[in-house]
Amino acid sequence: MWAMTTENPYVKQFPDLMVDKTVLYCHGFASSGQSGTVTRLRTVMPNAKVIAPDLPVHPQEALALLRDICDKEKPDLIIGTSMGGMYTEQLRGYDRICVNPALEMGETMKTHGMTGTQQFQNPRQDGVQEFYVDKALVKEYRDVSEQRFIGLTAEDARRVYGLFGDRDDLVDTFGMFSEHYPLATHFHGEHRMDDRSYMHSVMPVIRWIDDRQSNRQRPIIYIGIETLMDAYQKPAASAQKTVRLLIEHYDVYFVAAPADHATMTPWLEEYINVPAWRHTVFTYRRDLLYGDYLVSKEKEGDTMATLLEYGSDTFKTWDDIMEYFSRLGGQ
Repeated sequence: MWAMTTENPYVKQFPDLMVDKTVLYCHGFASSGQSGTVTRLRTVMPNAKVIAPDLPVHPQEALALLRDICDKEKPDLIIGTSMGGMYTEQLRGYDRICVNPALEMGETMKTHGMTGTQQFQNPRQDGVQEFYVDKALVKEYRDVSEQRFIGLTAEDARRVYGLFGDRDDLVDTFGMFSEHYPLATHFHGEHRMDDRSYMHSVMPVIRWIDDRQSNRQRPIIYIGIETLMDAYQKPAASAQKTVRLLIEHYDVYFVAAPADHATMTPWLEEYINVPAWRHTVFTYRRDLLYGDYLVSKEKEGDTMATLLEYGSDTFKTWDDIMEYFSRLGGQ
C-alpha cells in the first residue's frame, strides 16, 4: 500500500486519481508542453488525459488557443503555473489550480528584465528555440494581465485554488488573488516547483477536487496535534511521513484545543503545510468528533471514532500507527 512506484523518492503513481478525466496544463513563460511539470502530472496520474499545448508567445493568441481547447475538451481540471497561472485564472467555469500565478505578467517581465532574445527552456513541437521580447510584446502581456478577475462570479471563485510559494522571489500576487478568491494559501517552495513541493502541495489539492467531482467519501482520521510533536515541539519521528501517506487514502483532519489556536496553527503551517489547510478542528470535545479514527494521546472515553491511543503499548510510535493503517489497506 505504501510502496513507491517510481525510482524518484518523491513522485508516486496514483492510478485511481482523475481516472478518465481530462487535465489541461498551462505552462510558464519560455517553457513548453514538454516541461518537467507535465512529465510529473502524467506520471502521477497515469489514467488521466493530460493536455499540455505549447503556448504561443503572443498572449492573446495563447488565450484564444486555451479557450478553443476548453470548448473542445471540456477539461475536468486546469492547472497553470506562473504565466500559465495568469491564463488559468481567466478560463472561467472550470475547476482550476493557479500555482504562483503571474497576474501582473507585464510588470513581472519589466521588473525582472525578461526582454530581448529569450531561449525556450524546453523543446517545442515547432522546433523553435528562441524568441524576442520587445516593448510592444510587454504591452501585450500587460493588457492581458489587466483582464484578470473580469467576469468572475462568486460561484466560479469557489472553484479556484491559489497556491503560492513562501520562497518565491519572482512573483508575489497572493494579496491580489486572495481579495477575489477565498481558496488561497502558501506552500513551502520557490517559484519553480520541484518534485517535493509538487507532491506535498499540489497533489493534496488535486485529490480534494477529484473527490468532490466524483462524490467520493474517504474514511476520516482525526489526529491530535500533540501526537505529532516531540518534547521539543519538533515533529515526532515518522509523524510527517505517516501523515503524507495517510492523506493519500483518508480524509485527514488535525485537532487541537481552541486555546491553542495561536500556537498550533503556525506549527501546522510549518510542518504539515497544505494538507492541514482547511483541515484543522479546534475543540475541547474530541469525543463528539464524527469520523472513523481518532489518534490521540489522551483516553477520550466513549468516542464516535475508533480510538488509537498514541503512546500506548499498541501505538507507541508513528511507525506503529503507519503499520496499522497499512494493514487496513485504506479502509
